[in-house]
Amino acid sequence: MSEQDFSGVYIIDKPAGITSHDVVARVRKILNTRQVGHFGTLDPFATGLLPVSAGKATRFAQFYLKSRKAYAGVIQFGFSTDTYDATGKATSDPSPVAMDAAHMNTLFQEMTGRILQTPPPFSAKRVDGKRAYELARQQKPFELEPVEVEIYALELFGIEQDRVRFAVECSGGTYVRSLAHDLGQRLGCGAHLAELRRTGVAEFRESQAVTLERLAAAVEEGTIASCKVPLEALLPDCPELVVRGREEQSVRHGRHFELAQAARPGRGTGQEPARVANILKVMNSDRKLVAIARHVAGAVYHPDLVLV
Repeated sequence: MSEQDFSGVYIIDKPAGITSHDVVARVRKILNTRQVGHFGTLDPFATGLLPVSAGKATRFAQFYLKSRKAYAGVIQFGFSTDTYDATGKATSDPSPVAMDAAHMNTLFQEMTGRILQTPPPFSAKRVDGKRAYELARQQKPFELEPVEVEIYALELFGIEQDRVRFAVECSGGTYVRSLAHDLGQRLGCGAHLAELRRTGVAEFRESQAVTLERLAAAVEEGTIASCKVPLEALLPDCPELVVRGREEQSVRHGRHFELAQAARPGRGTGQEPARVANILKVMNSDRKLVAIARHVAGAVYHPDLVLV
C-alpha cells in the first residue's frame, strides 16, 4: 500500500481502557507505517472520536490541536477523586446530594462562556519541566495555574439521583474532568466525571467513526478509502484557490504568490473571495490538494505546507 493510498485522517472510535498513544500504535501496525499521529489526546477511560492522521495528513496537526470539541457524559456527585474521574481515589467522604434541574441549569449557565479553569493534577501539563501527573503520582506538592478556556454550550440531559447526564461543547484545552470537579465544589458535596464520550472534534462527527477492528478489516479487503477522510476534505471551511500549469509548479516549489497574479479562490465558478483569509487550500485542476498557503500581507500568500 502506497503513502497516497493511506494518507488521510481516520476517525477512530476509541474504546475505554486504552490511551491515545495505544491507538496510534495500533494504527501504525494496521497501516504498516510509522507516519501516524493524532489530533488531540483523549483520556484512557473515555470513549469516542480520536482523529488519527496518517502519511501526509500528519502535517495537518497544527490546524486541529486547539479545535472545538464536543462531549457527552455523566457526573457523579457525592465525593471527589484525585484524578477528577472514576479511575481515581476518593479525596472526600461520601455525602448526601439533593439536586434539582433548575439549580443545575443555573450552575451550567454560570460556567458557560470564557472561564478560568485549573487543570486536574493528573494531567499532561508541565510544571518545572515535568508532567503534572508524574508529580501527582509521586505525591509531590505543586500548583497548576488556571488557564482561560471557552465553554460554548453546557446542556443538562437529565438527573438520576446523584448522577447528572450532560453534553458540552468547548474550546481545545478544556478539561471536562475539571468541569465536573468544579461543579462538585460549588455544590459543596464533591463530584467527579463518571463517564465521558467525545462526540465531535472540529468538523469530524460520529457518523465518520470506525473501530480499530473495522479499519484492520478494510485494509485486508482493500477498501481503506471507505474509512478515511481524504486530504482534500480537511479544513472544509477554508477557501480554495485553484492553480494550473506554471502557477501549480511555482506553489510546489514554495514560492510566494499574489492572488492578483494567480487564480483566485472559486476560479471557474464566478465566485470571488469575500474577505482576506488567513489560510488557503491550494488545489490543482484535478481537485487534488497541492498546498496550504498562509497569508503574508496584502494579496501575498506563502505555501506554508506543500504536499509534494
